[in-house]
Amino acid sequence: MTMSMQEISDRLEIQDLMVRYSYAIDNRDWDALDDVFTPDAHIDYSVFGGSVGNLAETKEFLAGAMPMFTTLQHMVSGTTLRFHGDADAPDSADAKTQCHNPMTMGDAEKPDLMVCGLWYVDKLVRTDDGWRIKERVEESVYMRIFPGKS
Repeated sequence: MTMSMQEISDRLEIQDLMVRYSYAIDNRDWDALDDVFTPDAHIDYSVFGGSVGNLAETKEFLAGAMPMFTTLQHMVSGTTLRFHGDADAPDSADAKTQCHNPMTMGDAEKPDLMVCGLWYVDKLVRTDDGWRIKERVEESVYMRIFPGKS
């Protein structure tokens, strides 16, 4: 299957969107999420005990919950896309992206390691400022905590 230049461009922009999300979370730059999500986005982190709500509520949740982790690293790959709308310039897409997420918590010398594997299931829209996530739901694949050594 041959892709048009528009589809190649869209796929690269969406790949960049997923990476920008990861960097915003890992750097605890909650305001950077304004350039990832639509203002009216619905975000569901409930599968791991997190919040469900709009962008402002999600940023507030993250600011309160993430300090328990001393380090974070969201690694995303393998995004599948299904575009909707005009074939020459789709206006929306469904996406599913793999995420491997190790995080440390607790004692700085011997931290516990929590490792999560998950899917981001997203509804994306093209905006005047590029592709944005309008809806994100996390789906769990696995979670394991490895205690730090005494």
